[in-house]
Amino acid sequence: MHIETLRTLRALSLQPHCERLFGKLTDQCSWLGFWQACLPSDSSTIVLNELSWTQALDETFKKNKEEDPSLLWQVFGSATGLARYFPASPWMDTRKTPNKIDLYDVRRRPWYIQGAASPKDMLILVDASGSVSGLTLKLIRTSVSEMLETLSDDDYVNVVSFSAEAHPVACFNNLVQANVRNKKILKKAVQNITANGTTDYKKGFRMAFDQLSLLNVSRANCNKIIMLFTDGGEDRASEIFDEFNRDRKVRIFTFSVGQHNYDKGPIKWMACSNKGYYYEIPSIGAIRINTQEYLDVLGRPMVKADEDAKKVQWTNVYQDALELGLVITGTLPVFNKTGKTSSKDKNKPGSENQLILGVMAIDVSLDDIKRLTPRFTLGPNGYYFAIDPNGYVLLHPNLLPENTRFEEPVTLDFLDAELENENKVEIRRMMIDKGNGSRSFYTLVKSQDERYIDKGQRTYTWAPVNEADYSLALVLPEYSVHYIQPRIGDTITQAKFSESLQVDKFDEYGYTFIAPREYCKDLKPQSSNNTEFLIEFNEYIDRKTPNHPLCNVDLVNRLLLDAGITSEMVKHWRTQDLSERISARFVATDGGITRVYPKSAGLDWNEEPETYESSFYKRSLDNNIYIFTPPLPDNNSRAGETILVSKAVNLSINGVTLKPAVVGVKLDITNWMESFTNATEKSNCNDEICGCKRNDQNVDCVLLDNGGFLVMANQDHYIDKIGQFFGVIDPILMINLLNESLFSFNKTYDYQSVCYPVKENRSSAGLRSVYVPTIADILNVGWWASAAAWSILQQLFVSITFPNFLEAAEPDDDILEKESCITEQTQYFFANTETSFKGNMECANCSRQFIAEKLWKTNLVLIIADAKESCKTCDVKPLIQAEQPSTGPDPCIIANNPRYRKGPVECFDDNESEQGVDCGGASGLSPPVWLMAIFQLLLLWRLSGLGCCPS
Repeated sequence: MHIETLRTLRALSLQPHCERLFGKLTDQCSWLGFWQACLPSDSSTIVLNELSWTQALDETFKKNKEEDPSLLWQVFGSATGLARYFPASPWMDTRKTPNKIDLYDVRRRPWYIQGAASPKDMLILVDASGSVSGLTLKLIRTSVSEMLETLSDDDYVNVVSFSAEAHPVACFNNLVQANVRNKKILKKAVQNITANGTTDYKKGFRMAFDQLSLLNVSRANCNKIIMLFTDGGEDRASEIFDEFNRDRKVRIFTFSVGQHNYDKGPIKWMACSNKGYYYEIPSIGAIRINTQEYLDVLGRPMVKADEDAKKVQWTNVYQDALELGLVITGTLPVFNKTGKTSSKDKNKPGSENQLILGVMAIDVSLDDIKRLTPRFTLGPNGYYFAIDPNGYVLLHPNLLPENTRFEEPVTLDFLDAELENENKVEIRRMMIDKGNGSRSFYTLVKSQDERYIDKGQRTYTWAPVNEADYSLALVLPEYSVHYIQPRIGDTITQAKFSESLQVDKFDEYGYTFIAPREYCKDLKPQSSNNTEFLIEFNEYIDRKTPNHPLCNVDLVNRLLLDAGITSEMVKHWRTQDLSERISARFVATDGGITRVYPKSAGLDWNEEPETYESSFYKRSLDNNIYIFTPPLPDNNSRAGETILVSKAVNLSINGVTLKPAVVGVKLDITNWMESFTNATEKSNCNDEICGCKRNDQNVDCVLLDNGGFLVMANQDHYIDKIGQFFGVIDPILMINLLNESLFSFNKTYDYQSVCYPVKENRSSAGLRSVYVPTIADILNVGWWASAAAWSILQQLFVSITFPNFLEAAEPDDDILEKESCITEQTQYFFANTETSFKGNMECANCSRQFIAEKLWKTNLVLIIADAKESCKTCDVKPLIQAEQPSTGPDPCIIANNPRYRKGPVECFDDNESEQGVDCGGASGLSPPVWLMAIFQLLLLWRLSGLGCCPS
C-alpha cells in the first residue's frame, strides 16, 4: 500500500505539466518537483504532512528566482527523506537501468550530510563474539557499510572489532579521513570479520575511547561518537564510561542487530546514559533507515545554538543528481523551534523542540563560475583554482572527473591535481589557513596530452575568498603576466582583417581554423566541424559587426588582429618553395587563429583548434627550443606520416616578454629518414661503424624526444613504431639510458579515472541475498521457534521480489558499468643539462655499447648503439609508460602521515541546555504474533510427521 501511495505522490507535482514541460523545461516553471526516499510502510501520513507544510516554499523559491535569475536549483531536503526542488525536472536515471530500484535518498547527498551536522569523529565498534554468527553477522557487515556511506570527507572514522580482545579491522591504527579510498578499505575489511570468542564490551570501549582521545593525529575535532553494533549482552560496562566519559562528551549509539532473545536493556542503557540513541535492526529492511537517523541526534546542539548555527556552509565539489555537472552547494539548516506538549497534559506546554527539520540548499555550477572569469587573458598556461579546507580543488583545469555518476563524490587534492613539490605543499597549507601571498619558482608541468613533463617557471598568487571557506589562487608563467589588448575598433580595419578568414580564401591564406570560443552570447559552436563554425562566425560578423553588445569585443578583435597578422605571414610563405622534407607550414596564436599552408595540408590537420587546449602549443611556450612531436602510434590518418616541429614566437615590448604565437612545420617521415641517414653516414669509411646506414645490421640509430618517444630511426622496421615509447621497443637500452641519468621519470596517479570492475567468478554462486542456516541451527528446535525464522522469510521475500535490493543480484554483463578507479602513468624527461652520454649493456652472453648526444636547441637526443638484433639474450620486460590501472599509493602508509587539513571554525557538538529526550526503542519489521504461532504449529506438525515416517 505504501509503495502505491509514494508512486501517486511522486506523480502529483509533475502530472499537470507533463505535456507542456517534458518537451522543453524552462526556468520560468512556477511549480516544484519532489522526491521521497523509501520509508517504512506506516510513513505515508508523514509524507503527506511534509508535502503540505513545505508547499509554502513554492512562492519563496519563485520569488528568489525573480530576484536573482542566475539561481539554479533551490532545494529543501527534509529529515524524513523528502526533497523539494525548484524548478522541477524529470528525474534522471544516471545508470540507465530501469530494472533497478532507485535508492536515492536526499539525506545521503554530500550537501545534506555537511549541512545537517557538524563534522564527526566516529569509531564504529563491531561485536565479533561467537554469538554473532550467520544472519546477524551478515546484517552487521551490511549495516556498517551503510553507516560509512553517511560520512563525508569532513569526517574521520575507524572500525574496531572485539570479542575477548579488540583490534582495528583494517590497517588503520587511528581515525582516518572518511574519503572514498579509506571507506572502501574499511568496507572490505568489515566483510572479513569472523565471529568467535566471548563478548567483552570493556575491551572494545577502551580501545574506542583511546582512539577518540588521541591528540597527535589528524581529526575532525568536533562530534565524538561511538557506534556499537552487537546482538546484545548482560554487561553495561558502566565503569568504562565512568572512567572515560564522565562528562558525556562522547555520544554512544547502540544497534541491536538480528532476531534473538538476548536482553537489550544494557545496550539501550549505554545509549541513553551517554546522550546517544538506541536502534534495533532485526532484518535487512531496517538497515538503511536506522543507520542514518543518528544525524537527527547530532543536530540537537545546532538547534539549541539557534542563530549561531544558522550560517551558510559551502560544500566540497560533487556531481549534481539532476545533471548540472560539477557544483558546489550553499546549505543552511532548518530547525523546529515549536514547543512540545507535556505527555501528561496535552494542553500544558512541555520542553522546547530539538529537531532539525532539514537543510535548505542552493547549487552553484562550476561552469557558471568559469564563465565569469577572464580565461583568455591569462594565456594558455595561466590558470586559476580554489581549494577548500580539506585541500581539495575546485575550478582547477585538471579537475576533469571521468565518472559522471552522482553517487560518488568528486575529491581531488591540490597536490594530486599538479606535480607535487615543497613549494606547493607550503602554498597549500597557507591557502587552507586563509593566508595570502605570492611565490615564483620552477616546477614540473605535465603536458595537455599527459605524455610529457616539462619544466616551467610559474608565479602563484593566492588570497582567501570573503565569507567562504575557500581560497583562490592565480598561476601565471612569466610570459603571461602581460597580454595584448587589441585596439581595432574601426569597422574598416575589422573588415579588412576578417576578409582573410573567408573559406574561399583558403588557397591564398592557407587552411584556417578558429578556436571554438564564445565570441558572442548568441554564437556558439553547434558541431565539431570547425569550418562550419568559421562560416557561422563570418556571417555573424558581417551581419552584426564585431562591436555588437552581445559580443566579447576584446575576444573578437584579438581574433581579427591575429587573422590580419598571420595572413601577412602566409603571403611570405607563398614566395618560398616547400622542400620535399616539409609537407606543411603553420602558425597558431593566442587569439585563436591557426593557419596551415598549403590548403591541402590543412585537410589532414588534426591538432586541437583551441590553442589553449593544444599540447604542442602549450609545450612550445614553456621551452625556448624547437619542439619535435611525433604522431600518436595509433594515428592512421595522413597526419601520422609527419613529424610536427614547433617553436614559440618571442616578442619584446618595452622590456616585457610576450609569446603570442607558435610557428612550425610538418616533416614528411619518409623524406626526412633519407636525409637523416645521409647526414649521419660517413663517406669512404672502412671502419666497423660508418655512421647510420639505412637498415645497418650492426648499428641502431634512433632519435628520441625528451619524453622517450621514437621520432626517427635508421631501421625500416622501426618506422611504423614512430610515436611509440622507446621502453617498449628496446627496453634494455631505455633502462640503461635511465641508469646513465639521460632520462629521469615521474610516476603520477590519476584519481579521476574510470575502469571496468573486475568480474567475479560466479560459476558456483548462489543467492547472496538469502541467509542459509547452519546444520547446528537446523537441529536446534529452539532456534526454529525463535524470531530468526521470520527474518529469513523476510530475506527470501525481498530476494524474490527485488533481486537487486542492496546489490544482492549480480549485474548483467551487457550493462556492466565503469566505476571510479585509480590509474598510474609514468612520464619521462631529460634528467639534467648534460649533453653527452655513453654506456655498456651487459646481457647473458653478449653486450651492447651505446653513445648519446642531445641535439642543440631541440628536445631530441641522438643515440647510436649496437643493434638490438645483435644481442638477443637480454630478456627484459617492456617499460610501460601508458596509463594503466593501479592500486595507488598505500593508504595504510598515507594514514600515518596525512596531508594537512583544517576543521570547522565553529563546532556544534554539545549544548548544556540539551534536554534528555527519548533515546530509542524498537525499530524495523517485527514478526506478527499470529504468523509466528501459525509458523510454529506448522513446524511442530512437520516435525511430528517426520517422526512417524518409516526409516
